[in-house]
Amino acid sequence: MTILIPAFEPDERLVTLIKQIKEACSFEILVIDDGSGEKFQDIFNDLRNLDVSVVMHAVNKGKGCALKTGFAYIMDVLKENEGVMTADADGQHLCKDILRIADKLRSVDNKIILGERNFAGKIPLKSSIGNWISLSVFNMLSGQNIKDTQTGLRGFSSSMLPWLMTIEGDRYEYEMNVLLKAGSAGYGIKTIDIDTVYINGNKSSHFRPVHDSFLIVLPFLKFCVSGFSSAVVDYVLLFLFQWLTQNLLFAVIAARIASSAFNFVINKLHVFKSASVSHRTKSEIIKYYILVCILLTFNYFILLFLSQDLHIPLFWSKVITELTLFTISYPAQRFIVFKKQTDEKAGNNINISCTK
Repeated sequence: MTILIPAFEPDERLVTLIKQIKEACSFEILVIDDGSGEKFQDIFNDLRNLDVSVVMHAVNKGKGCALKTGFAYIMDVLKENEGVMTADADGQHLCKDILRIADKLRSVDNKIILGERNFAGKIPLKSSIGNWISLSVFNMLSGQNIKDTQTGLRGFSSSMLPWLMTIEGDRYEYEMNVLLKAGSAGYGIKTIDIDTVYINGNKSSHFRPVHDSFLIVLPFLKFCVSGFSSAVVDYVLLFLFQWLTQNLLFAVIAARIASSAFNFVINKLHVFKSASVSHRTKSEIIKYYILVCILLTFNYFILLFLSQDLHIPLFWSKVITELTLFTISYPAQRFIVFKKQTDEKAGNNINISCTK
């Protein structure tokens, strides 16, 4: 087993944690110095003296990038063949809980193990904001009921490491993306209750509630803007084609074809950033328009059910229908239409500078 800890400007609490781990088990420990600078090198030297592997980033690259650097090192250098636990460097994760994650990891297959905090007592404001935003987005998009999507205490089997290298995101959004893509990759999620530890109001955390929460929800916000823009295009073209041809059926069909093509291009290039795999465009177009047909079919029957069977006014029936299908469309496009294949991401080409 290997314990991976990304660290940016850590203090003595990291040294204390690692001493406790060393006393409790013989696991390999890998720490990523994510550009902490000369001021913090005494801490990392202390870790080296404890026989801890330290991988250095010359500049701060973000937690997601640090984790992927660690995963690459674990695969290529440590040759880990059992499992990996990730933990934070700020004292929030206790040695006993890290070991519990390791024990559970040995007994399950194809599942990510999450150390889920119960958030009892007084929670720092910035932690509350970050947790609320990430939970709201994750539960809406995934349909799963997880209480702590931002926990850094996680367990992964070694077979998951190549997949983890393909997940996009360099900062805190990476951890959310891992959970969102786990299901489509065939991995389940198992949670274990752990202690909630906040020291000095969580001042040592480098999580920025506004900026980092924005990065977490940015893909969904882009999708919202794309959908709204496409609706405007459809609306404008409908009246334009009607005025030019005086044929309502043609105007409806032509406007929908044009607006859906516009939506496809925007989603491919800017929302899901699939431009780098242009050889899959044909396949994406086919899947996209199959999805369009499926959603249109559901649109009709849901609208019919709400307005005629439940006698909800047509305006509100339309609103409910569109909102329902909108929440389905996003994960369908992200994980099916524009799904990035594992072999199309250069996951193992991270340059690593290692000292021990």
